Amino acid sequence: MTNAFELHQGRLPLLVSMPHPGTQLTPEIASSLTARARRLEDTDWHIPLLYQPIRELGASVLSANYSRYVVDLNRPADDKPLYSTATTGLFPDTFFDGEPLFEAGKAPDDATKTAILHTVWQPYHQALAQELARLRDTFGYALLWDAHSIKSVVPRLFDGKLPDLNFGTADGASCAPELSTALLACSEAFPHYTKVLNGRFKGGYITRHYGAPQQNIHAIQLEVAQCCYMDETSFAFSEEKSEAFRQLLTSLINTALDWSRQQLPR
Repeated sequence: MTNAFELHQGRLPLLVSMPHPGTQLTPEIASSLTARARRLEDTDWHIPLLYQPIRELGASVLSANYSRYVVDLNRPADDKPLYSTATTGLFPDTFFDGEPLFEAGKAPDDATKTAILHTVWQPYHQALAQELARLRDTFGYALLWDAHSIKSVVPRLFDGKLPDLNFGTADGASCAPELSTALLACSEAFPHYTKVLNGRFKGGYITRHYGAPQQNIHAIQLEVAQCCYMDETSFAFSEEKSEAFRQLLTSLINTALDWSRQQLPR
């Protein structure tokens, strides 16, 4: 079985979590998906590649190997809904647009789901918790950056076109408000990109569960509109688009690191 994740341990008090770039499938899931679903279109495409400069900067990076069609690592193990609006659950059975992922009668059964929870979901979260603890023990604090992307237009999930940058801090509960203020101010230097804080995406389970400012762990989710760095139809990575976007991304990460060095106890 493929490892549930890849972990690169860096030298900064920053962990970048990537729960949705994976494309691996378990045999049971692979044999049950529709032809359309096998294209894995709801993947957070190329996120590890987009964030490569941040890894080279010294961040720790935790990246999932399995597709969100196997299990959604950004949902709680009890599958309690995170949003009152349309969304997908711990074990997705529909695309973001609501169409079925699985052939009729072939959705995974409870035994399959339980096995996936133990072999994919739990190892990822164990690694995430351990790396955050290592960083906080080393530096006295830790920053968690939960990295996501999504199609810029998904009518079932939101109206119109999504802003380019969608910051989520669980309505201010997952990090100090001064940090989100600093990130928004940083993005003002890149007026080509639109932005919102705690809009349609306020942060999923990872941001909400691990963000604990009172314990010196500050978590931010960034959901990026995929048109910023790739072709949304072919899923092809765009070097031209990504070059510009990486300048913004690097500036945001440096802003978070600078803020933490100045404001958080060591």
